[in-house]
Amino acid sequence: MKLRGIVLCIVIAIIATCIGNVAPIVGSMVVSILIGIIVGNTMNTERYAAGIKFSGKKLLQYAIILMGFTLSFKSAVQLGISSFPLIITSILAALLVSYILGSYLGINTRIKTLIGVGTAICGGSAIAAASPIIKAKDEEIAFSITTIFLFNIIAVFIFPPLGHLLHFSDTGFGYFAGTAINDTSSVVAAGYAYSTSAGDTATIVKLVRALMIVPICLILVALQSSKDDFNIKQVFPWFILYFFLASVFASIVPIPQEAVKAIKVLSNFLMCTALAGIGLSVNLPKFFKIGSKPIALGAVTWMVVIMISLIMQKVLQIW
Repeated sequence: MKLRGIVLCIVIAIIATCIGNVAPIVGSMVVSILIGIIVGNTMNTERYAAGIKFSGKKLLQYAIILMGFTLSFKSAVQLGISSFPLIITSILAALLVSYILGSYLGINTRIKTLIGVGTAICGGSAIAAASPIIKAKDEEIAFSITTIFLFNIIAVFIFPPLGHLLHFSDTGFGYFAGTAINDTSSVVAAGYAYSTSAGDTATIVKLVRALMIVPICLILVALQSSKDDFNIKQVFPWFILYFFLASVFASIVPIPQEAVKAIKVLSNFLMCTALAGIGLSVNLPKFFKIGSKPIALGAVTWMVVIMISLIMQKVLQIW
């Protein structure tokens, strides 16, 4: 039953929002993930699993779609276009490093491919889309997702302080988080922990990056010796299209400022609820069973992506 899991996530989100209001430097979304991790690893949440999964995935997508109603379509498109050089270079770097280093470490092709696309594009979603194409085994998928998820959680806590240390502007940090953090949920959490403007920028950059899942999957299909049927509808991130359609609507139809404020509050709360679900999904004992080689591959690939993001921002004079 989904409802009890959703209610658990909502309760955590309410507590996190209250704490976030008292300590805004931390941010309610980071607090929500942290509480979720603590609760998920100290109590049996098995009967809440359906609602937790729904909250962690669908509520985050609904929150992002709602966010579209508060943004100008023109600004969103301009931001997406300007971030494209960072996105392409970071994706190419991640895939190249994952393949070369994975071969050196003796990691099989399927795992290094999944870790590569997960780091390059959008974490677990990219892994889920690529795994049937390359015929990955269940344990290989689990290994890869757990590895990527480990660095997602780390990113939420280290990126905002790192951004302040490097004296990023809100826009600069948005580009940084959007191109250098793996999963959309962690991008959202880190971005809004830095500032609202940084969160908006990071989310849009990440959505453009997530669209790259389609060409990557098409390339993987082309590289397979046996060509199975490939359904592009199953891998296309439709919520991103709905986000841009919402911003088109907001650009054409004037929405009263009070309504925009209410939508922002609802969107932020749904994000907080979704991140509670993400936190509740973290299984700490699993991290100790991954093995050193996949972690080393994920860590080095991620570090390269971070460095490429920083270098490209310097080159493009964003930072």
